[in-house]
Amino acid sequence: MTRHRLRRSLLAGACGLALVASLPTSASPAPRAAAPGAGASPAASDAASATKRWTTKNATALGTGGAVSSVDPEATHAGIEVLRKGGNAVDAAIATAAALGVTEPYSTGIGGGGYLVYYDAKSRKVSTLDGRETAPASIPRDVFIDPETGEPYPFTPDLVTSPASVGVPGTPATWERALDRWGTLSLRQALKPAERIARRGFVVDDTFREQTLQNKDRFAQVSTTADLYLPGGDAPAVGSVFRNPDLAATYDALGREGTKIIYKGRIGSDIVRTVQSPPKTADATLPFPKGYLEKSDLAAYSVVKHKPTKVRYRGLDVYSIAPSSSGGSTVGEALNILKTKKLSTLPRTEALHDYLDASSLAFADRNAYVGDPAFVDVPLKTLLSKGFARSRACAITDRALPTPTDPGALDGSGCTTAPPVGRNDTGTSTSHLVTSDRWGNVVSYTLTIEQTGGSGIVVPGRGFLLNNELTDFTPVYDAADPNRIEGGKRPRSSMAPTIVLKDGKPVYAVGSPGGATIITTVLQTLVNRIDLGMTLPEAVAAPRASARNTAPPAGSPAGAGAVTAAEPEFIEAYGDQLEALGYVLTPSGDSFTLNAQIGAVAALEFRKGGRVLAVAEPVRRGGGDAEVVRSR
Repeated sequence: MTRHRLRRSLLAGACGLALVASLPTSASPAPRAAAPGAGASPAASDAASATKRWTTKNATALGTGGAVSSVDPEATHAGIEVLRKGGNAVDAAIATAAALGVTEPYSTGIGGGGYLVYYDAKSRKVSTLDGRETAPASIPRDVFIDPETGEPYPFTPDLVTSPASVGVPGTPATWERALDRWGTLSLRQALKPAERIARRGFVVDDTFREQTLQNKDRFAQVSTTADLYLPGGDAPAVGSVFRNPDLAATYDALGREGTKIIYKGRIGSDIVRTVQSPPKTADATLPFPKGYLEKSDLAAYSVVKHKPTKVRYRGLDVYSIAPSSSGGSTVGEALNILKTKKLSTLPRTEALHDYLDASSLAFADRNAYVGDPAFVDVPLKTLLSKGFARSRACAITDRALPTPTDPGALDGSGCTTAPPVGRNDTGTSTSHLVTSDRWGNVVSYTLTIEQTGGSGIVVPGRGFLLNNELTDFTPVYDAADPNRIEGGKRPRSSMAPTIVLKDGKPVYAVGSPGGATIITTVLQTLVNRIDLGMTLPEAVAAPRASARNTAPPAGSPAGAGAVTAAEPEFIEAYGDQLEALGYVLTPSGDSFTLNAQIGAVAALEFRKGGRVLAVAEPVRRGGGDAEVVRSR
């Protein structure tokens, strides 16, 4: 029996399921504001209830005994209560993630996938789990091509609301695998806080309503989704209480029977039936291209354990996730390029110039070389080598690198390049969380259902949205593209859950949602903290720009410059200086981005005396929430 299973057995013997099932719903040892309850509607209403709900958001918290940071106070509190009852960082991470599936259903849930990075304090080793979704085995190469036009379906809204875009969910298997390997709680125990939130409801905030309204047109074309999220034809009102009893029952069944109920059982059958025959409304106008998911695809799914990526940067060891995600390799390559620069001694504009160009160069290489390693020979060792970084850094001059630039030659021969391949993935949703415990274990976990609202399809009677993760494949098949569509393959991701060590001990844990901007958000946060002298809260709050080797818009004049998406605050602060260097700064945002914001970081910083600084976004996506077990 492993030490984790032994400890779980002892805990269960002493406390039984009450360890988590009886977590208090009243004030915790560090009470925070809670909203009054509401009525008995299955979705949203305003009737009074005595049940306490967690609504106050704290952007920072400093203390000991463990910490949690996420985008939502209900989810953060669920993780903290697990820590207070004796659970470890993995237990808290799964409890937090499950709660996010209730309160952040448009970003994450058991219909999606993700990547988990874990630091074990006893062994001082970093491990990872790849819980990315996979394509159905029978998926055709032209799945995203409209047979009537011969052209790709419009990305929005056709592909994002499509059974053809649904991959095999990996999140439930990730939760079970992480708890089995490193946790002390059973899956049933870890899911109990989220189940309770789904039954008694959470308070609707501005972000939840706005995201619902952003998706109103497509949600209205799926009967189960409209019934849940558009009661009476409108999004739930701010301040009302949203309940999801179907999801509560799903969590209960998943906890009692394990993930076999999804991968080999009746919930899996419901998923397959929904993909093959989506519950469209009678007046639906979207094409709903055919989905190819089969029961055999669910049965064949497995979580993959990869060695983490690792680069050395300013005396720190930066660990992240390896392919199938491009997050760890691209952040790592960019840091290696920046290591050739002395950012801390440069004027801010010059430091930002180096950051932006390093990011563009790394993205060029990501697009050309990174895909699912089960299908593609990814040159990961080369991409993360110092020699390759030097061969790319020589392309950075005192002027902006025009984009798109070509990828680097893998032989590292000077500044020569290879032909361009691939595209930038555009998904914008996802959620990230970080946890730590009293023993020093740390989790950095990013999970998603892809676009905000995923596929827009709620599984009947189950209360969760299915992903549209297969839109991360390049839509037009190209045998030279590492991200080409293939059956059983994981689409390339940008998720970059990261843990930074010094002398074998954790210093930072960081990650973000945001599609391809995840990579630049994590990179910029690290540069802000490590190189530019910002505190961690300042590094998280600072305005962002995301250089992803983007081509100029159609019709732009030749030599339009380095096209870079940036938040309005970034443009206001640095636009004139950077445009003088040749950058073309464009306001970030699309139909699935909230208020033109880039990313939503959750991070931890580990200090002397066992103290942990937990940091969440103060503003982006409505602000996040950070909490510690004991404030100090």
